[in-house]
Amino acid sequence: MPKQPCVYMLANGRIGAIYIGVTSNLLARLYQHRAGQIPGFTARYGICRLVRFEMFADMPTAIAREKQLKRWHREWKMNLIERDNPDWDDLAVTLGLEPIGSPVPRGGS
Repeated sequence: MPKQPCVYMLANGRIGAIYIGVTSNLLARLYQHRAGQIPGFTARYGICRLVRFEMFADMPTAIAREKQLKRWHREWKMNLIERDNPDWDDLAVTLGLEPIGSPVPRGGS
C-alpha cells in the first residue's frame, strides 16, 4: 500500500477500548501495533483490531480529522464504527493482514 494519510480506529474487542491515530502508512502502523512496538495505551491494553479507517489527500486534513474524533464522546465514536462495521470486525484482514491470533509463520518446514 503506498503512503497515504489515514486516520484509523483500533479496538481490543467488540465495544472495547478505542484508540484513534493518524499515519501515512496504515499497513506499517498496523504491523507496529500488532507487534507491540508502539509503547503506551495500545500495547498496555492489547488494542490492535482495526475497526475503522478513513483515507485523506493530505496529512493536515487527516490530522484535523484525528483531533476532531478524539474530542468526540465515546458513544459518537461507537456509532461511527457501527455505522459501517456493526460487528467490529478486524478490517486489517481486508487489507491483507492475517487475522489476530493467527500463528506467526516460521522458517523451515
